[in-house]
Amino acid sequence: MMGGRWGEGLRELRRYPSALMGLAIIAALVAISFYTVVAIPYSEALAQWRGGEVWQRNPVNAAPVWLDRLAGGGAPRTQVVTSAEAEVEESAFTGGRRLRIPLAFDYEAEQFPSELTLFLHARGHDQRPFVRLLWQTPDGREVPLGGYRIGAEERISLSQDRALERRLGGLVPHIGLLAEPGMTAERAAEAAPSVLPGRYTLLMDVLLFDEAARVDAELVLYGRVHGLAGTDHQRRDLSLALLWGTPVALAFGLLAAVGTTVTTLVIAAVGVWYRGWVDATIQRLTEVNMILPILPILVMVGTLYSTSIWLMLGVVVVLGIFSASIKMYRAMLLPIREAPYIEAARAYGASNARIVLRYLIPRILPVLIPTFVTLIPTFVFLEASLAVLGLGDPLLPTWGKVLNDAQSQSALYNGYYYWVVSPAVLLMLTGLGFAMLGFALDRVFNPRLRSL
Repeated sequence: MMGGRWGEGLRELRRYPSALMGLAIIAALVAISFYTVVAIPYSEALAQWRGGEVWQRNPVNAAPVWLDRLAGGGAPRTQVVTSAEAEVEESAFTGGRRLRIPLAFDYEAEQFPSELTLFLHARGHDQRPFVRLLWQTPDGREVPLGGYRIGAEERISLSQDRALERRLGGLVPHIGLLAEPGMTAERAAEAAPSVLPGRYTLLMDVLLFDEAARVDAELVLYGRVHGLAGTDHQRRDLSLALLWGTPVALAFGLLAAVGTTVTTLVIAAVGVWYRGWVDATIQRLTEVNMILPILPILVMVGTLYSTSIWLMLGVVVVLGIFSASIKMYRAMLLPIREAPYIEAARAYGASNARIVLRYLIPRILPVLIPTFVTLIPTFVFLEASLAVLGLGDPLLPTWGKVLNDAQSQSALYNGYYYWVVSPAVLLMLTGLGFAMLGFALDRVFNPRLRSL
């Protein structure tokens, strides 16, 4: 009987386009969650999100690639030129060797890169190698960039070389080194500098003083766009947080909704069945809990104790047990308690637990399914709100954490709209999908709405 009612209700969902659209959105979110958990394991995601080394080759605050395409294109992507691709000339001198490494590349983008950085990796040396850098432009100009004593791992940020900036007429190096000849900061104030396209070369003269020593180099021309979601102020790819935020949000919302709904329903049924002091105690606890503000309590727990997402989940479930829903469930269960089949169950000796779990609760489950579905995004938004307030789990990359970082870095003020829009859209899609499905389920299973 109950199974037939469930099957009929699910078949009736096909009549509602909103239900099908909601199911499609939820299915897409679930598919993203499964893909993320399989493709990027939890430990790997945490290591990447917290590890600065992983993102060193990413530009800072770069917009997504698709956003640039919508605007007409032209923004450069990151280029990496390595010494492994160069034709290295080697010659010996008394006491060491000299390497001549040309890092050549073609630059055809309409805009300048956002940064220029040279990464050097020296191996097998007792005495630190010495490197002298020379920049060669397509029109034959040569710009000396100075010399450096390098260690095992060296990061030379050409864009922050103030002496080089002065020699380039006040232009920052990542603009001055690729600009048309004769361009200075004064001229740039009158007309925007333009890129000189063509083949550039960073010529490295390396002096090695140990026979087994070697040097590897990477020249990174950081772009202004990156990936599907862009990057943040720490060069982290935001797609990692958007992907991992999906299973975290769904898991938090689902577990919180199941924990609060199931426990509340069971407690309400126990109160209705036993009546007397049991019901009175439950109602008084409910009335006290109804006036307790859940968000300030969570803020207090996160501030004074811990911001672990699992602790927050436990507090949410505990505070949701004696919620206002108990009174609604009680009103629905009271008529069922006096139903003839309940009296028949008592007559043939059914236990109190059996009557509560097998006869009372299943009767109102179909009506509660829509409420349960619409409750999930409520907890998803709650978790995101805590993260935006700075009380999210510091380890997990989540949608709320992305919004919190965007807020702390004034993303909207600085024009990094993608940083805010992407997680906000995912939050809205989650709420929309569950709301559309929940409203359709309400019309299917609620007897008062079924005929409308």
